[in-house]
Amino acid sequence: MFDAAVASAQPAQCIPLHLPAEPAGRLVVIGAGKASAEMARAVEAYWPGELSGLVVTRYGYAVPCERIEIVEAAHPVPDAAGLAAAARMLSVVEGLSADDLVLCLISGGGSALLPLPAEGLSLEDKQQVNRELLRCGATIGEMNCVRRHLSAIKGGRLAAACHPARVVNLLISDVPGDDPINIASGPTVPDPTTCADALAIVRRYGLDLPPAVLDLLESGRGESVKPGDPRLARVQTHMIAAPQLALEAAAAVAWEAGLAAHILGDAIEGEARDVGKVMAGIALQVADRGQPFTPPCVLLSGGETTVTVRGRGRGGRNVEFLLALGVALDGHPAIHALAADTDGVDGQEEIAGAFLSPDSLARGWAQGLRPREALADNDGHGFFGALGDAVVTGPTLTNVNDFRAILITHETAGRHNN
Repeated sequence: MFDAAVASAQPAQCIPLHLPAEPAGRLVVIGAGKASAEMARAVEAYWPGELSGLVVTRYGYAVPCERIEIVEAAHPVPDAAGLAAAARMLSVVEGLSADDLVLCLISGGGSALLPLPAEGLSLEDKQQVNRELLRCGATIGEMNCVRRHLSAIKGGRLAAACHPARVVNLLISDVPGDDPINIASGPTVPDPTTCADALAIVRRYGLDLPPAVLDLLESGRGESVKPGDPRLARVQTHMIAAPQLALEAAAAVAWEAGLAAHILGDAIEGEARDVGKVMAGIALQVADRGQPFTPPCVLLSGGETTVTVRGRGRGGRNVEFLLALGVALDGHPAIHALAADTDGVDGQEEIAGAFLSPDSLARGWAQGLRPREALADNDGHGFFGALGDAVVTGPTLTNVNDFRAILITHETAGRHNN
């Protein structure tokens, strides 16, 4: 099921269906995100005419292209390579005409990969902001609202730089709700949020930010490009892959295997450990009561949870979800689960996620591990890694957010009444 979810979002499958007609002038390809290099390769394979361009992707996610330059940079905390690539991208779209077409390939991860600071800010300022946002438990929408107002390229600014050329956005969504403004912080779409909104988020979480960042937000100098701006009048946006489509592909695999598949939501947010507890409650009701679904079945969900790192562990929202789920299930004999990020990276680790089986806790105890303490320490990666149950995919070259599957094999009526 996980493989099917990832395969459904592969650019080679999605790109050809959404390519625009050839323009009278030039085609310039730009893009950013974990899937952007593979998207660029698909464009090269299927585009009939001339093209050129530049895209930036995460280290390890580059693929060979002949006419589109691929640059690698750091994610999730930006680096100088991303800074240089973002500046070059603005120069690539400079001086275009109304006959030209810009094809913009955007996927998750683009926020960190295009870290061009607003005037008065440094890369170090942006790095500190990212670290604070990643640790505080803010939603992806909140994080990207702050990022847009500290940028010289996000929040519609890249699209404005393309004017008067036509812009066609091809997006692979990794965000709950599939709002284009939150995919890579919306470099080529208008932004309805304000500096005041970003400042409210900073204060809500008590973020420790550099003085220059606070000054930029308080002064309003970081305002983004708003809906109705004439420079964005010729922008078209197409969502070519999204979490819901990936979950539907996974559900088809379950049905083919004779298992009823129930999609609980493609945009589930919240603290990963809290979502794990809730999902455990639902799974137990199914397994022990046959409500609201009858086993055998699979419960599928997607979205982007958060981890507020308070312990010494490495975080990782999928493994934190799975460990909380396992603790709440307490070794239930009929429930198995997998949680993994479709991009192959859970948090900052080169690990997609993990498996949970009925004997996971028992095997952990036998090794001297303490599941509840590991959860309190945000050390899901350490726990599942020690069991040998990590899911390691390497770069998947796409990104439609988290994938969670809970398999309930049979009904165990009355188990908790005995």
